[in-house]
Amino acid sequence: MTSDILIIGGGVIGLAIAVELKLRGANVTVLCRDFQAAATHAAAGMLAPDAEQIPDDAMGCLCRRSRSLYPEWTRKLEELTSLNTNYWSCGSLTPIYEQKNNNGSLLPSSRESPAYWLDQTAIHQYQPGLGKEIIGGWWYPEDAQVDNRALANVLGTAAESLGVELKDGITVEAFIQQQKQVIGVQTSAGVIHAGHYVLATGAWSNELLPLPVQPRKGQMLSVRVPEFVPELPLKRVLFGEDVYIVPRRDRIIIGATSEDVGFTPNNTPAGIQTLLQQAIRLYPQLQNYPIQELWWGFRPTTPDELPILGTSHCQNLTLATGHHRNGILLAPATAALIADLIWEQKSDSLLSHFHYSRFHTQSSTSMLTHSANFTNGHRSAISQFSTLDSPLIIAGKTFQSRLMTGTGKYRTVEEMQQSVVASGCEIVTVAVRRVQTKAPGHEGLAEALDWTKIWMLPNTAGCQTAEEAIRVARLGREMAKLLGQEDNNFVKLEVIPDPKYLLPDPIGTLQAAEQLVKEGFAVLPYINADPMLAKRLEDIGCATVMPLASPIGSGQGLKTTANIQIIIENAGIPVVVDAGIGSPSEAAQAMELGADALLINSAIALAKNPAAMAHAMNLAAVAGRLAYLAGRMPMKDYASASSPLSGTITS
Repeated sequence: MTSDILIIGGGVIGLAIAVELKLRGANVTVLCRDFQAAATHAAAGMLAPDAEQIPDDAMGCLCRRSRSLYPEWTRKLEELTSLNTNYWSCGSLTPIYEQKNNNGSLLPSSRESPAYWLDQTAIHQYQPGLGKEIIGGWWYPEDAQVDNRALANVLGTAAESLGVELKDGITVEAFIQQQKQVIGVQTSAGVIHAGHYVLATGAWSNELLPLPVQPRKGQMLSVRVPEFVPELPLKRVLFGEDVYIVPRRDRIIIGATSEDVGFTPNNTPAGIQTLLQQAIRLYPQLQNYPIQELWWGFRPTTPDELPILGTSHCQNLTLATGHHRNGILLAPATAALIADLIWEQKSDSLLSHFHYSRFHTQSSTSMLTHSANFTNGHRSAISQFSTLDSPLIIAGKTFQSRLMTGTGKYRTVEEMQQSVVASGCEIVTVAVRRVQTKAPGHEGLAEALDWTKIWMLPNTAGCQTAEEAIRVARLGREMAKLLGQEDNNFVKLEVIPDPKYLLPDPIGTLQAAEQLVKEGFAVLPYINADPMLAKRLEDIGCATVMPLASPIGSGQGLKTTANIQIIIENAGIPVVVDAGIGSPSEAAQAMELGADALLINSAIALAKNPAAMAHAMNLAAVAGRLAYLAGRMPMKDYASASSPLSGTITS
């Protein structure tokens, strides 16, 4: 059955959108890898934009709008399910340990909600048991909380009761796109189709699309209120400088660390110790309460810590991710905004502030005009010989340049930009995982080049297994589409488990290539100079083969000449010599062997003058190719004078 709307992600955001759309009459399916792994289950449930000092900007407006929706939203959900979300308008306190300005108070950034300053006497009377160092604080009566785990259960139950189809245990592996439309999603259960798609996969979003969403780990714990305490001693959220304490009717929650450690799991002694020290300082009697539970989760965090909401590069794909620490708070507002956008075609003006395009800056290659002119001189000089050659054709796409370059190892982005232009290349390979993780030198890389003039060759660098490489290849295809190359299905396939010599795994490469060819990729596999493997890869449908001349980045030159010659002799697809070339003379030598193209990165990036070396490599590739086409003179075992003796004038 094909749904009207397919939501990918079963956390509070995905489920809230599903319920809202179903209530409006849509046929909705939710796919989730593991409903229990969503960040929803690891949250504290604070609804506290005032205590968190969220400014009165678009984000503040969105947060306070969502908080105002909570009473009616939870009431509606509870009526649908007869279950309790434990929504509690308890307010929040932000105790302060020292004076921050002349009047002794930390002024709240928000003017949208009421806030009351409590001096030292008042705050200790208002909330007994606070630490003696506290000299005052702000009381925010409109802040609230909800039991996040109860809310997740209520949303799931409401969705099921309304007829939303919930599919657990299904991993979405890739979007299938054509002409800026998603036509299906590749999953562990096969291809699933819908009319419209919503990406709500939180911290895992950039496994499917090249969005700048990274996991931010948070560790938390709860303590149990002892039985000898007659009633809950804490009745409002305490929001400290590095910790928050959230009272529940049966326990007290303490959170949360903020760690940029990727998807590293588990609690750590250091993380829990830090939380306990800060919590006990804020509310000392916690030191006598028994620890009930420890857990952790992954916040979906963007560079500006704001969510990504609204339309995408595909007309039938909507984004709802990157909510950072405000997923629970923003659930009702996100659901309403996204449902309006999809079902009513109404776009709230707030959405423009959270569009994914805010992370894309205008290409800066326009400043490289001088470098571009630098490359033009030699082109006219060789144009008279162009009839000797035909263009380079890979997977049906035509290229004039036979030099491909990379983007790694440059000292600066500017050097990379200048070198790409000076090289005259038309194909630039980009390491998908390094762009994903914003590795040094790859920040803003997608925006650094003019992709209307350069064909992106996403590569699977850093992948150690076939499975990893397949997943990263799919992401690379989405990255190319996001930058406007709708028909780009190219991937440079690298499967390299060996960390010392960086030699490709022939078995893993073949396995990954077979699967990617089936999925419609133009596969350019990086391999050892193995003629048998090269032929096998050609037989399964690869677009090129890319044998190494010597180990990656070694600059050792051509160490595999004999095998490369065999590969060239037997290949019916382009042969691209990749890795190890260190100088223009070696580049020319590789082309003289009959290679169809070269891929050179380190020799250019690590040169003293990268742009000049890029230009030299371009000239060498052209010279080597023309020399190959012109035909080398035969080698002889004896000398042959270049000036004949016959016909000379003698005395």
